[in-house]
Amino acid sequence: MASTQTAKAVERLPDNALADSIAILDFGSQYSQLIARRVREVSVYSEMLPCSTTAEELKRLNPKGIILSGGPSSVYDEGAPTLDRDIWKMDLPVLGVCYGMQLMSQHLGGTVEPADIREYGRATLTIIHHDPLFNSLDPAIESWMSHGDSVTKLPPGFEITARTMDTPVAAIANEERRLFGVQFHPEVIHTVGGQQIIKNFVIEVCQCTQSWTMDKFIDQALADIRAKAGDKRVLLALSGGVDSSTLAFLLHKALGDKLTCMFIDQGFMRKNEPEWLVETFERDFHIHVHFIKARDRFIEKLAGVTDPEEKRKKIGTEFIRVFEHESKRLGPFDYLAQGTLYPDVIESAGTKVDPKTGERVAVKIKSHHNVGGLPEDLQFKLIEPFSKLFKDEVRKVALELGVPEGIRVRHPFPGPGLAIRVLGEVTKERLKTLREADWIIREEIKSHKLYRQVWQIFGVLLPTKSVGVMGDQRTYQNQIVIRAVTSEDGMTADWARLPYDLLDTISRRIVNEVPGVNRVVYDITSKPPATIEWE
Repeated sequence: MASTQTAKAVERLPDNALADSIAILDFGSQYSQLIARRVREVSVYSEMLPCSTTAEELKRLNPKGIILSGGPSSVYDEGAPTLDRDIWKMDLPVLGVCYGMQLMSQHLGGTVEPADIREYGRATLTIIHHDPLFNSLDPAIESWMSHGDSVTKLPPGFEITARTMDTPVAAIANEERRLFGVQFHPEVIHTVGGQQIIKNFVIEVCQCTQSWTMDKFIDQALADIRAKAGDKRVLLALSGGVDSSTLAFLLHKALGDKLTCMFIDQGFMRKNEPEWLVETFERDFHIHVHFIKARDRFIEKLAGVTDPEEKRKKIGTEFIRVFEHESKRLGPFDYLAQGTLYPDVIESAGTKVDPKTGERVAVKIKSHHNVGGLPEDLQFKLIEPFSKLFKDEVRKVALELGVPEGIRVRHPFPGPGLAIRVLGEVTKERLKTLREADWIIREEIKSHKLYRQVWQIFGVLLPTKSVGVMGDQRTYQNQIVIRAVTSEDGMTADWARLPYDLLDTISRRIVNEVPGVNRVVYDITSKPPATIEWE
């Protein structure tokens, strides 16, 4: 019998009349979500499933191919994650990545052993045989390795198709059975031609139709929303960010006047944003927004609170309490709509795999206020049309729906807002300091025409002060951190190499224009090991 978790995953796959699909069996790699994103980038739907998903369940889903992700375990360890061996009898194309290739080798008669030399990071891949997986690639490419085990004996019917200096078996293939394995990670940007490898597997080997497009997603989402909500009224938490704004357009198109948008001014927005948001939606989009002033009650809830998780939970709980209160005044409402994205769900639940069952288990990294921070006595049913989309896919939906560029290209902004960028206790005075500094940071990045070149840029107010000299006098004042990163989806990120003159301008302006700040520093840490946000 399938686990509850597997059953839920099965239910999420789309109607195959809508789109061909690739099933990705997850063995716990930190890159598993990137595989799903890469497949979708070639307009084919993909979905993460637990590695415990059975062959019978996969038959009901009818995918065109299967990808086995990497993972942190060794296939020869007792209790290592495995898969249903009947999957090999399904006559479907399979691509094994790293651990997935090793598992394929072990199951089909090969041998996997600890490598004499472990490989981590960049490695030159020499292609020995251009099988369908390597079509259109150069004979030697840079690949990204992360393994301590290697295949030492091939399964019957397989041949070696690529190697590196330290790994003689870096890729294998059984073309007759359409089974392929790569020891490296084609899904990461460090592998040159990695996206072409995935495209070759999905389009050339699996023969998938490129039918996963955002216009078709919109059609399906509209139908799903109407079927779920019926004639019921829906309440939307509008924040002004890309996700909730795009969702407002989608819901308004699906439900018309049955949608009520509510903006709660909790006091943690950036400078001038609450007023701009309401005016823009009312004037330009003719979507009415109920403006709720609730700054004082949120600040009161955070009095004396310094723990990041406690902040998020208190904000999330209060957020819902305000909704519950206002819904009685404006409602009744049956549904609460949220712009929850796929990475939100994954990051709140974690990605660890139970070695005994192969199922994903919750390992909390941090709670998003619209996921992990919801109270158990929530009085609304949820509508979350974007919960299986990545951020770039939401931006494509926004483009299809006609959401203006000013909103469509906005940087991500956390649900708890500036409250988690004010480290330590949150007060009105500290919020004002950060708000003014953040305004300068964003103003300068836009004036230098670099806003769209970074994934996010913002200020962080530290809970400590530092000594300075201003006007020939000793000062002991606040410190502001500038955090700027480049990324594709926020799951991994690198610090942005901003021009020195820009950083110099931002620093001088903040120190001169923001009272109580005498030091500005720049965060040069990537994700991982850090997260993008400081809390």
